[in-house]
Amino acid sequence: MMTVETIDRVAVLGAGSMGHGIAEVAAIGGYDVVVRDLEDELVEDGLEQIEWSLGKLAEKGRIDESAEDVFARVEGTTDLEDAVADADLVIEAVPERMSIKKDTFAEVDEYAPDHAILASNTSGLSITEMATATDRPEQVVGTHYFNPPIRMDLIEVVHGEETSAETIETMHEYADSVGKTPIDVKKDVHGFVVNNVLVPFMEEPAWMLEEGSTTIEGADAAMVYRRGYPMGPFELSDYSGIDIGYHFREDSRYEAPPPIERKVENDELGRKTGTGFYEYEDGEGTTYDFHDREGFDTLRVEARMINEAARLIGEGVATAEDVDLGIRLGGRFPIGVCRLGDRIGLDVVLEKLRSLHEEYGEARYEPADHLVELVEAGKTGEDAGVGFYDYHGQWPYQFLNVDLDDRGVLSIEFDRPERLNAFSEEMFAEVQRALEDAPVEDVSCVVFSGAGDQFSAGADITGFLTNAPTEIMDVEESIETVHEFPRPTIAKIDGFCLGGGLELSLACDLRIASERSTLGSPEIDLGLIPGGGGTQRLTRIVGETRAKELVFRGNHISAERAADWGILNRAVPGEEFEDVVGEFVDDIATGPKTALKVAKKVINEGQNASLEAGLAMESQGFGLLTTTDDVIEGVDAFRNDREPEFQ
Repeated sequence: MMTVETIDRVAVLGAGSMGHGIAEVAAIGGYDVVVRDLEDELVEDGLEQIEWSLGKLAEKGRIDESAEDVFARVEGTTDLEDAVADADLVIEAVPERMSIKKDTFAEVDEYAPDHAILASNTSGLSITEMATATDRPEQVVGTHYFNPPIRMDLIEVVHGEETSAETIETMHEYADSVGKTPIDVKKDVHGFVVNNVLVPFMEEPAWMLEEGSTTIEGADAAMVYRRGYPMGPFELSDYSGIDIGYHFREDSRYEAPPPIERKVENDELGRKTGTGFYEYEDGEGTTYDFHDREGFDTLRVEARMINEAARLIGEGVATAEDVDLGIRLGGRFPIGVCRLGDRIGLDVVLEKLRSLHEEYGEARYEPADHLVELVEAGKTGEDAGVGFYDYHGQWPYQFLNVDLDDRGVLSIEFDRPERLNAFSEEMFAEVQRALEDAPVEDVSCVVFSGAGDQFSAGADITGFLTNAPTEIMDVEESIETVHEFPRPTIAKIDGFCLGGGLELSLACDLRIASERSTLGSPEIDLGLIPGGGGTQRLTRIVGETRAKELVFRGNHISAERAADWGILNRAVPGEEFEDVVGEFVDDIATGPKTALKVAKKVINEGQNASLEAGLAMESQGFGLLTTTDDVIEGVDAFRNDREPEFQ
């Protein structure tokens, strides 16, 4: 557990859903936390929610300590002075009104230690204005958590005009220490980053609904089943609360669409009121399906989001990397909007916006200066080699962390924790690119692992439904690249290893898992079969009977059973996991590259040949290796009782 040296005690003001969630995150991160609200009953409710949530997390093995030990670090009070008197960090989660925020910070400024950082969980109000209520504006910062804080990985760290670099750095370190991913919002603009990009996703279809060019079901089905978003725009509005987007627009330069305005006026705010764009109390909820997906102009929606991203980047609010990370983690989008723009073509996006602006004359379609500049400079995206991102040289991976160390160990970490590292088409393509671009002569072995606390929960099936069958076949090509890579490959499995994740691991040469891991092929529950070689490689490893059991039933099996069946080389207790993987990697990284390459080739190809042909391949490989310098080094080291140093 890593904590920030300058922070020991955290005070959270507000015990509601955001407040108690933020406090729970801090306590799990190892900090002493006090939760303050105006009434004892509110405080007690918040503490009860924290205690209940910690119990659930402990049951699922999601926290390293007992629930009791974590909860022992949390206390509650109604006394503001008592809450902040010893605090190193104060995070306010009071109602989203500027007057309340400023009054709160004015009081905190009086009672908190001089060194304390004052952070606001606002989703869009001005940090600069809040700071005017204090005598320490350089220590006032925005930390926008996403709901629910315990599950959502993102924190927007927002600069006020006078926020110091030291304060920003400390809050980035704090976010890391509590297991969250910070993005840097360098300017205090209304709505920050994620909301500015996300709101057009929900409101542009509402404008289209008003003009009669779409239905609610048509818009939602198109964005989910044609474009791969986790929810449709009207579905998302209902889920988050229609009034949230409406009130966001009150302080912005754009007006809210009439359908949204009418819903707010009628108090039809979505799930929380029982009715919104869909009926939840007397109806069946969302009513769209796959067959409603055609006829909706998806580019009109995506062009607006891409344009907002360009505006934020051009105004110096955030980088393209942070915009994309924010919208992935905060909006659960399948791909960042800047990468989406580069893929569509920024010239196509600009043409669409200009056409809409000419047709409607509305400011929301006015192209951002930065977008125009990129297109005029020929930086139109992937096909041009540069757009928001530069595609020359090192590829700008979005879902992988790729590193090659001095020993030649190529580490490929799946970095999509917001989807439990589920594989999208883009993510499979990035794995293939990472291996194809790797300098093979410098690589000793490859280690695949997952960011967060999962290896991979499978494939992002909704996303694959957006593709033609011929495009889905590319998945097998990516996994085959893993299988055929000329260096040993290791799957370092911790947590879920399901579906596409299992299929990729089966393509590896070695598989080591923590005992908490579960493996399985659940595709049958979706009306599918494993599509990345899972039926064939699994059968060759465990035999027909067990392969059919896994595929037909779709069940998960424990790491221990997977090891018994031969799927895993080892199932290792959690506390030994890193050491055991390290031993495997060390043995291979210091081994003879040529012999390992030949051994892999002979074993892989020999499985599909007769015994006689396999033995012939083995003999040829053996004979070839006797002529190498590595054999001379190996024999000399053996005779002199020393460790060989293979080249």
